[in-house]
Amino acid sequence: MANIAVIGTLDSKGIEHQFVTDQIRKRGHTTLLIDVGTGGPPQVAPDVSRQEVAEAGGICLDDLMSRQDRGECVSAMADTIPRLMRQLLDQGRIDGVISLGGGGGTAIGTAAMRALPIGFPKVMVSTMASGNIEHYVGTKDIVMIPSVVDVAGLNRVSRTIFTRAAGAICGMVESQVEPNRDDRPLIVASMFGNTTQCVNAAVPILEAAGYEVLIFHSTGAGGKAMESLIESGMIAGVLDITTTEWADELLGGVMSAGPHRLEAAGRANVPSIVVPGCLDMVNFGARDTVPDKFSDRNIYIHNPQVTLMRTSPEECRELGSILANKINQYTAPVSVLIPQQAVSGISAKGGPYHDPEADQALFSSLTGSLRGDVDVRLADNEINDEAFARLCAETLLENIRLHQSSS
Repeated sequence: MANIAVIGTLDSKGIEHQFVTDQIRKRGHTTLLIDVGTGGPPQVAPDVSRQEVAEAGGICLDDLMSRQDRGECVSAMADTIPRLMRQLLDQGRIDGVISLGGGGGTAIGTAAMRALPIGFPKVMVSTMASGNIEHYVGTKDIVMIPSVVDVAGLNRVSRTIFTRAAGAICGMVESQVEPNRDDRPLIVASMFGNTTQCVNAAVPILEAAGYEVLIFHSTGAGGKAMESLIESGMIAGVLDITTTEWADELLGGVMSAGPHRLEAAGRANVPSIVVPGCLDMVNFGARDTVPDKFSDRNIYIHNPQVTLMRTSPEECRELGSILANKINQYTAPVSVLIPQQAVSGISAKGGPYHDPEADQALFSSLTGSLRGDVDVRLADNEINDEAFARLCAETLLENIRLHQSSS
């Protein structure tokens, strides 16, 4: 039997959260109903009152509610609920969490969930789940379920959705995860569809050397998650083959990892290799989402949901400078590896993004802006050649050994 936290604005959505609570109890689990409402009195009796939630964050609830500013109230609850959740987790009082909400409820519920570790069961039923949910999920494993109808009463649709969501959180807490017995040091790697062959060929070499490799998809969220893990101090090396997220950050693509991508390895003093992988492309959604200002550019439809745009020589020069400025802050051994024949699977000779002028602008800017002591290796390969993958893996292992010998 597990104890599942049910978080909700019980002043407006108490009946709905009580329904989910009842469904969970039917499955044999206990619940902890937490009120984060800041309007009228709760529609149902909570196990943890809104006053207790506010106190966890040092907030005077009476003062907050007296100002009758809904936005301020939602923000305050979103700030304080993570502290309460960490307390409950540390006390061993919760085994999973579920919430229902519209815009405000989703902001509060997911703030609570982001405070919990990866692997901890988290389910959010939301009216916002069909749109861009990056700012709700962050780098955590939150299961977002579209509510389809508004979270406003019980009807034939909402009862079905809420019942299935309750079943989902129960199934998650009932699943037994085997204890991790793998004590191999960790390496993180960045990968994209257009660098998959390279990473897949490098991983076995690293594994044969005694490392476990965690691969992150360079889609924005993937890069952020990788950077977060690097900063945690758990990582022995960084195989940063796919730095494409910087092209999206620079040009407004949909897979940006933000302006701090490539900074964590420097701050955490982790040995690395960096490759300008897939900096030949910027990612947009379906073809009709590409901004009009790029209408005359080299556009490639990767699939119906992803459209690529070739970076120009001028943009490549700027990207090279950006990468160099980040790498110049690294303190552990770092090598920059450049596949001179192609930086992606579609930029090789004969491919749609083959552009030697743009590639040379990227390479010259990158190498010319680096500190003089940074190791640079020019390879007469395409990025997905097995020889280049081997070079990446072996160079990272060299850097790890150098770092260990100097520590």
